[in-house]
Amino acid sequence: MTDSPRRVAIVTGAARGIGAATARRLAADGLRVALLDLEESASKATAEAIVAAGGEAVAVGVDVSDEARVSAAVDQVVQELGPPTVLVNNAGVTRDNLLFRMTGSDWETVLAVHLRGAFLMTKQVQKHMVDAGWGRVVNLSSTSALGNRGQANYAAAKAGLQGFTKTIAIELGRFGITANAVAPGFIVSDMTRETAARLGLEWDEYVTARAAQIPVARVGQPEDIAHTVSFLVSEGAGYVSGQVIYVAGGPKA
Repeated sequence: MTDSPRRVAIVTGAARGIGAATARRLAADGLRVALLDLEESASKATAEAIVAAGGEAVAVGVDVSDEARVSAAVDQVVQELGPPTVLVNNAGVTRDNLLFRMTGSDWETVLAVHLRGAFLMTKQVQKHMVDAGWGRVVNLSSTSALGNRGQANYAAAKAGLQGFTKTIAIELGRFGITANAVAPGFIVSDMTRETAARLGLEWDEYVTARAAQIPVARVGQPEDIAHTVSFLVSEGAGYVSGQVIYVAGGPKA
């Protein structure tokens, strides 16, 4: 990747899993990286590891569903690293349940973090991209956007992110900004471990069963997603915009 080291990236939900792996990869690509999570302390260790390896990174605490806090967090990134021109909207939560058991709070919490959070972050960061005449937005969707039992809230949020991605690609393209979505399949993470526990399944058995259903015969790792994000934010991906890329070890519609 040939991006200038002066480019600044924001990764939300960067404390663990896909977010942390993506932050590490972008730092290795030469970007300055702001790792945003609900609590600054949660992503501080990853930020410090990036700095120890010779990169530039800061940890910032923010509730992405809170407009005032999002504005303050982006201002902090500008002050500490510079204006961000790469944004990875990865922050997310699950509140899985069958529809008749799902509460209003379960629904609202998931949509607030995934959809409202992506909207607020993108709205705040896009002005820096417009000023620079260059930008990259990558939104984390999911194969659950195609429908998944017990995840009406999560599926709706992830499908909504795909529509959001395509719309901002149309609106912001003339400013040199691309927007794409990555839709992971089964990825080893705390979230999928929680799913196994909710189903009452042993983790190793759960992984083996899921891998048997995947054409490449293995489950995904956070780094699989990070590599895809790395390409989408690169100079070489400047003609790729408004796309949903399923990274799931096989074909998805």
